[in-house]
Amino acid sequence: MRDFIHNIIRCFGIFRIRREERLTAIVILIYSLLLNGMVVYKYFTLFSSETRNYFRQFVRNFHISGFDPITYVVLSDWFPRYNIYRHPLLAFFIWPFSCLDKLLMWLTGHNCSLFIAAAILVFCAVYSAVFLYRIFREVICVRHFDACLLTFLTFTFGYVMVSISVPDHFSMSMFMLILVLYISGKHIKEHRILGTVQTVVLFFLTAGISLNNGIKVFLSNLFVNGKRFWNIRNLLLGIIIPAGVIWWSANAVYAYYEQPRQIKNIKLRARVVAKRHDKIAKAFKDTTTLRDTAAVNAAIAKLNAANDSAIAKKKSKRAVFSHAGKAMGKKGFLKWTDITTPRWASIVENLFGESIQLHRDYLLGDTLIRRPVIVHYRMAFNYVVEGIIVLCFLCGFWLARRSRFAWLAMSFFLFDMVIHLVLGFGLNEVYIMSPHWMFVFTIMMAWLLLKAYNKKWLLWLVRTTLMVTGLYLLLWNGILYGSCLLGA
Repeated sequence: MRDFIHNIIRCFGIFRIRREERLTAIVILIYSLLLNGMVVYKYFTLFSSETRNYFRQFVRNFHISGFDPITYVVLSDWFPRYNIYRHPLLAFFIWPFSCLDKLLMWLTGHNCSLFIAAAILVFCAVYSAVFLYRIFREVICVRHFDACLLTFLTFTFGYVMVSISVPDHFSMSMFMLILVLYISGKHIKEHRILGTVQTVVLFFLTAGISLNNGIKVFLSNLFVNGKRFWNIRNLLLGIIIPAGVIWWSANAVYAYYEQPRQIKNIKLRARVVAKRHDKIAKAFKDTTTLRDTAAVNAAIAKLNAANDSAIAKKKSKRAVFSHAGKAMGKKGFLKWTDITTPRWASIVENLFGESIQLHRDYLLGDTLIRRPVIVHYRMAFNYVVEGIIVLCFLCGFWLARRSRFAWLAMSFFLFDMVIHLVLGFGLNEVYIMSPHWMFVFTIMMAWLLLKAYNKKWLLWLVRTTLMVTGLYLLLWNGILYGSCLLGA
């Protein structure tokens, strides 16, 4: 029992913030508190009161880009509201905090979901920064100043800044992915294998938040363990069984919670359609001169079909449908694909554009409401900054091409590119997914600094470029985001 307690304490010891990490942690703590404070300030009046329909209250009134306030809903009135097949365990991770919110409602008479969500986001932001700093220092081995610089640069990227203050899953995903990379990097550096228990725990935490990110834990197992990945025990206990269990869990949760609700909604929509059809039939019968029953029924059927077609056509013009792109299919995961949204424009303006620098036009607008899928910057300077960041990223990867850890980090990025650029998943608002990979940019930039240590002029050039770029992004994104939240 003593050994078990000791092992538990040792596992949680990874969260102890060391002396040289305190500056980074404190700065990101203040930074994330400020951002979350502005979001709470913006929505406190609307969201602090108790109501019977929290889903309607939050979803109708929360508007920051394409982010969903589902976490507020789940905290206020617990139910697996997230898409179960994309976030199979997230609602259950939130359940203890929902109980806390219920207690605080009882004590204060106010809904405290905004403050609880903010606390979760601040925790994720601080420890994302701490583990990212450790990757720079302990895995890549850059100097303390450069580790701090790269960590701060990561948090100046537009949608990293936004994600650590909005009630969606992206900040939690970023925290878990950086943690997985840190643990994997340490194992690679110390020539240790990633054990089955570690793999399973990391997989359930990561895939439970966002299913596709669970694949990245398997990639970590592959890069860390090498040939041992193909060991029958590792494949069976570390990969196949956990993947099967989480898929079975998603199906079970869907069948128990979501399917009855879906059936109820289908029946409700059917009743609405039947009522509309009956109204059309009654109006026709009151005015027609036809007496043949078959002719009357045929005419009514034609009117109903025309009415349904007009409604469907009007519905298809709404941004939520017109901006979604054409899917490869209508069943399963194929319905989330997109083969029509232009790739090159999305790469320039959204993938490497909005993710890094917010657009002034349609600032933090939602493509499912009013924002066009493609928005251009007004100034050429924005494209220059984008080009500098992408160039630093690519040059860093070229310098790191012989590093197994660099290829592991790059595999995270490339996996997301396959999902978004090839399959088109979420391509119409790909920038909101960027917290899943933007940290890979600065990880690659670390090799620029590492290789420049032998040449003072080159080190000065790289540091100056990164510092100026980070300061510019902090001001550009900070001013735009602040003006959106504070209504300036």
